[in-house]
Amino acid sequence: MKKYSVVPNKDVTGWFVKLEDVAPENEYVAKDDAIQKAEQLAMENSPSKIIIMDKNHDIVEERSF
Repeated sequence: MKKYSVVPNKDVTGWFVKLEDVAPENEYVAKDDAIQKAEQLAMENSPSKIIIMDKNHDIVEERSF
């Protein structure tokens, strides 16, 4: 199962979509855009999981595909 994470950059001015919490795939200005891209990647690579984090890098939501 692949794991994608949606995490803010250090200034919380953008959001990263990461695969397996390694190097960022892309950076997005809006959190919703990052979540949408992570969902798309997860659906294309099912079974997958998305972990969405807040500005403190605490998990706020997990979604499975």
